[in-house]
Amino acid sequence: MTHLERAQDLANMLNQGQAMEALEKHYAENVQVWEMPTGEQRDGRAAQIEAMKEWFGSIKEHHGGGCTAVTANEEAQTTCIESWTDITMQNGHRMKMSEIGIQKWKDGKIVEEKFYYNMPGH
Repeated sequence: MTHLERAQDLANMLNQGQAMEALEKHYAENVQVWEMPTGEQRDGRAAQIEAMKEWFGSIKEHHGGGCTAVTANEEAQTTCIESWTDITMQNGHRMKMSEIGIQKWKDGKIVEEKFYYNMPGH
């Protein structure tokens, strides 16, 4: 399986609301994840799973979203996924957010990921 195929599978799982299953399937146990706008770093798949649970818990309503582009550099073992979401937070604030995730792969698993995103009005 190519890195592009893996990234497309990851994007498809995310589009189908299978974020937790995608983390289990595609993320290495020792993955490092960075939220670039905030500088926050998480070490390990378990930490990323907890962060995702917190994120989903902060959402009151999901109005739409999806992955709009997937690309890969096979030689560099790097993929990129562009996505967007339209959500209402628990505090009632509605926002449309766009995000770029860049993944570095090793042995068929993501070992590093950086997220670049905007959070208007948040």
